[in-house]
Amino acid sequence: MRAPASTTALFGLALSLGTALSLAAQQTRPVDDATLLSAPPAEWVTHGRDYAETHHSPLTQVDASNVTRLKPAWSVEVGSKGKIETTPIVSNGVLYGTSTWSVVYAVDARTGALKWRWDPALVQGGYAEGGPRYCCGPVNRGVAVYQGRVYVGLLDGRLVALDAETGHVSWSVQTTPVGSDYSITGAPRIVKGKVVIGNGGGEYGVRGFLTAYEAASGKQAWRWFVVPGDPAKGLEDRSMEMALKSWKGQWWKYGGGGTPWDGLAYDPAANLVYVGTGNGSPWARDHRSPGGGDNLYLSSIVALNADTGRYVWHYQTTPGDDWDYNAAQPMILADLTIGGRPRKVLLQAPKNGFFYVIDRLTGELLSAQPFTTVTWATHIDLKTGRPVETPEARYGAKGARLSPSAVGAHHWPPMAFNPTTGLVYFPGQDTSMVFKNVDTFTFQEGQWNTGTLLGGAAAAAIAAAPAPPPLPGRRGFFLAWDPVANKERWRIEFSPSGGALSTGGNLIFVGDNGGTFMALDPATGKTLWEHKLMTGIATPVTYELDGKQYVAVMSGIAGGKVFAFTLDGT
Repeated sequence: MRAPASTTALFGLALSLGTALSLAAQQTRPVDDATLLSAPPAEWVTHGRDYAETHHSPLTQVDASNVTRLKPAWSVEVGSKGKIETTPIVSNGVLYGTSTWSVVYAVDARTGALKWRWDPALVQGGYAEGGPRYCCGPVNRGVAVYQGRVYVGLLDGRLVALDAETGHVSWSVQTTPVGSDYSITGAPRIVKGKVVIGNGGGEYGVRGFLTAYEAASGKQAWRWFVVPGDPAKGLEDRSMEMALKSWKGQWWKYGGGGTPWDGLAYDPAANLVYVGTGNGSPWARDHRSPGGGDNLYLSSIVALNADTGRYVWHYQTTPGDDWDYNAAQPMILADLTIGGRPRKVLLQAPKNGFFYVIDRLTGELLSAQPFTTVTWATHIDLKTGRPVETPEARYGAKGARLSPSAVGAHHWPPMAFNPTTGLVYFPGQDTSMVFKNVDTFTFQEGQWNTGTLLGGAAAAAIAAAPAPPPLPGRRGFFLAWDPVANKERWRIEFSPSGGALSTGGNLIFVGDNGGTFMALDPATGKTLWEHKLMTGIATPVTYELDGKQYVAVMSGIAGGKVFAFTLDGT
């Protein structure tokens, strides 16, 4: 029997109200474990949007057919004093991000109104004035949000929890020795109620480690060291006993390095945290580990048990690293069919110039191919998993020009994976430089301790310095990589700045260092839309509010701003 019109209207009103209340409840729910596991399409709740670090959103409102209608919706100045590298988090209608010098901000994601800004007031005068020491600018790559708090790592090694509504400090813990040469520039991750954070400082001479803290209290849950310490003081676990066999001399006097300063991912089904580790300290293995050795776990991808931090497996991309070819770059987890069988894989394009596909459950190398000019190795032996080095690779006191340079073929900018195309998108560069060992290495606290002469200084010290080899095309590029065939699909000239965003609307968003923000066709690399912003663009995200999709990104080396775009924005 058909209901009366008045009853139908009331039912419709109740249904609409219920839907509105349900949507409101979803949008005001704090980020919790279930939210992180499900990665709501309308939000961007963790660094890579999901635990797999895909930097892909399924949102489709903005697509290839209408992207030319994308216009600025709002912008807000949040400040910067140098390069910006943040990937924002968006939850409950609020966008959270970081600027230089570990400043954190919260912005209304609808209007751009600044809700709060927290400045830790770090000493900016450098080492002589007691300020934090850092490798490559006072940068920060973002925050984590969980249970009503915002978590950020500071340049001085602190991990701080802020109230998400007010920006007030809830708790703070010093993750590194006070006054040491450690720093934090990477974004924390939340895993099963714990905040996981690494550190930097490998150039100065430190021993890297990864730590998990209870999100509610800041109490340390577990810590895993990347390289062994002084054997006379005892080794922390079985993984350090394994690593000890690959070191020579008295490396612990110089820290050893291996700092995990950026790349992290988490597989909930396997209960594994994946971490990319840093370069050796000093860089030159002859000074760090006289007599050679692989120096585990430098320049490696390591899988750890998420509950205990215990070692499960590792794959070392650059054994006995001599070149600052660290493997701390972003990683992506994906399920692919390779060789006719489904594989759960981990993808990474580290500084050494090879793109790696690794079984993420076992650490088995499945494929590795160069994506840039590589002269330090001819190829990666798939049977042993090791690079086949060229005769000049171990440059020693003689010196040699090699590609990539210490800047690397791909650095911190996040990669994006589009499940429809099956391709990975990221910026990189063709580079070369002269490496040469210093004759005598003396460790100096508070200074770079590479043990090498670099670039022009190294070339000048060589009687007949080799000329730079011809590099294909321009130095910078942005490319699409097929991880199944492990080969390039397309490449465009590009000035690397931040990372990539993939969307269900069949678009790739990325910005170059000159300030051009663009949308690309993921199949061809053709530019479909562009907009001029400030110099130096970070990594974009996308989200949806009130039925409207936004694309947001931070830009500006000085006086940085957050910009948001939407269809027919005003």
